[in-house]
Formats: sequence, C-alpha cells, structure tokens
Amino acid sequence: MAKSNKLIIQCCLCGAGTRREAAPTVPYYPEEIAEQALEVIKAGASIVHIHVRKDKTLEDGTFVEGYKSMDLEMFQKTCDLIRKGMEEQGLDAILNLTTSGGEYEDYKRLQHLEACKPEMCSFDPNTLNWSNSYIFENSPRFLNLLAQEVIKVGVKPEFEIFDTGHIDSAMYYVNKHGIPGNPHMQFIMGVGGSMPGTAENLAFMVGKLPAGTTWSVSGIGKCHMNMMLAGLALGCDGLRVGLEDNVVYGYENGKKILATNLSLVQRAVELGKLAGREIATADDAREILGIKKPE
Repeated sequence: MAKSNKLIIQCCLCGAGTRREAAPTVPYYPEEIAEQALEVIKAGASIVHIHVRKDKTLEDGTFVEGYKSMDLEMFQKTCDLIRKGMEEQGLDAILNLTTSGGEYEDYKRLQHLEACKPEMCSFDPNTLNWSNSYIFENSPRFLNLLAQEVIKVGVKPEFEIFDTGHIDSAMYYVNKHGIPGNPHMQFIMGVGGSMPGTAENLAFMVGKLPAGTTWSVSGIGKCHMNMMLAGLALGCDGLRVGLEDNVVYGYENGKKILATNLSLVQRAVELGKLAGREIATADDAREILGIKKPE
C-alpha cells in the first residue's frame, strides 16, 4: 500500500503539567477542554489527545486549581461534551485518551478506556527519569495490563517513543499480546533525560521503525518547530502540537509570544500545506492508522 500524502494533525490540549502561570489559555476543566477541542478540530486537527484535571487540596493544605488527575468522572464528562459538540456542529475527530500517570494505581490508568471507549489511547512502553526531576513510571506489570485492555476494548494504542530502545519495548508488547494492526509510534523528542530533539536523532529513530509502522512527531519546548520541519522532511504521517508540549509560539523583539492550542494547530496546518501535504480528515486518519470508525 502506497504511503498517504495526507498529514494527520494531533492536538494535545493540556497534558498533566502545563500550568496557566506558563500558558494562560491552558484548559483545566471539561467545558474548557471541550471548547478548545472543537476549535482545533475546525482548524484541522483530526486527533485530540485528552488529559483531565481536577482541583485538589495538597497534604500541606495548599489548594491547587486544575491539578493533574485520572478521575473517571472528569474523563466521562469531557468525552461526552466533545462528542456532543461534534454531533451538534457536524464535526469529527478521533479521541485519544492518556493512560499516563505513574503515581496512580493501575486501575485508575485503565478504567476510562472501557467507560469512554475512545478510538485511541497513549501507551508509554518504558519508565524514564523525566527531565531528570521525577520518575515517569510505566512498569511491566502495568504495561501488560494495558496491552490486554486495548485488545479487549478495541482501542488503537499510540506508542509514545522518547528514546531508541522504546521502539523495541513497544514491539515487545505488540508481539507478546498480539496487538492487532500496524503499530503507530509517536516520537516525543527533547525531554530531558531522553533523546534530544535534533533532526539527526529523529532520522536515526525513523530508520529503526519496523516495516509498515506509521509515525508522528512532537518536539518538547524549544525543539518544537525543528521537529515539525524535520518530520515533514522525513515523510511523517502526523504532527503533534499543543500546550501539553510547548507554550511558546515564537519571539518578537526579543519577547516571547505565548501559544494557544488554536495557533499551534493553525501553524501545523500551514506547514503541512507548504510541504505539499493534504491535511487529513478524521476518516483519513482512521484509514492511515487502521482504525474502524465507531458506529
């Protein structure tokens, strides 16, 4: 099968860690996440990657708005609002729910897949020392459970690849559990403690992909633009953008221009078209990724 010229744009709306102190428009609550999801879908995103947040009082008594969470009710409300909005506005997109969050019990990282039935979910095949500051834990115990769950529920896993060895780890779980379909790898470049975001490193990793694998790329922070350009030069299937990964759009007169999810998607669409790519619809993305459209 010939490689598609269509380019998948994925928007990661808030992540677990991006705070409004850094990006004032980062959405915290289901209504905000849904509103921005609909905006970026209209702008050309065919996949929206969802984390949820919930207000929390810490052990020291500090109240924190929009604290990272794997709360099932928040996932359900967010997915319901996005789906309702898409139906009302005649829109379509693939919902990709996170399963990351090493500080949570395994069941809290899995329960929303059965409850919300997304078309995709993240699958982080390794543990790493994220930015040399905390353990991003993905134990073999949890990953075996996640592999079983994606098969049971019928969810397409998106393997998040932070370093070269993660490709082998992803294929270990694919082969061990017989996860169907061609694997989809999401390169996340530039996290401290893993593969730096350079064109040379991305080309090396793309060269290690098994035949038939689809792939997308995101650069964290300052390597964001470089990774989009390198990805397009190497023939990526998709670009991942959003406030989860990057809060700076650019600079003017030496001052930062803060990004929004909408501005990042609009720029990715423009770059894709400049590279001669057609922007994928949700159905195009399903065809490229081997996802059956839900009834």
